[in-house]
Amino acid sequence: MSSETDLIKLYSARILALAADIPHLERLESPDTSAKKRAPLCGSTVTVDLRIDQGRISEFGQDVKACALGQAAASIVGQNIIGRSLAEVETARDELKAMLTAGEAAPKAPFADLEVLVPAREFKNRHASILLCLEACLEAFKANTQENCA
Repeated sequence: MSSETDLIKLYSARILALAADIPHLERLESPDTSAKKRAPLCGSTVTVDLRIDQGRISEFGQDVKACALGQAAASIVGQNIIGRSLAEVETARDELKAMLTAGEAAPKAPFADLEVLVPAREFKNRHASILLCLEACLEAFKANTQENCA
């Protein structure tokens, strides 16, 4: 397969549609916690704001400055993140990372739509951008947990 064909496959209509329709694309006014993550290779950034109630994300906001792949991942995360616990977010991140780096299956529901990013396996320089939103959610969630335990 030529690299041009690979890129066309990578930037499918579905990925571009997800990237164009990112939910919760506004910062929260007074979040319980926030985190900003940056992909060093491409400079993509995602900032997330969380409100957490009884160990679950009750409100979510995000600012996404990323490539179409990072935007598509942020779109899927934004559609499914509310109501999730720290363990569920961690599992989704681990499953996404394993899908990209080890050829494992796509994440399970509710993040199963991340399967659309399977073609990115071959593009290691894009993995960090794809993982940004879940990584930022985990960092924010863990920071909030540590603050509440102190």
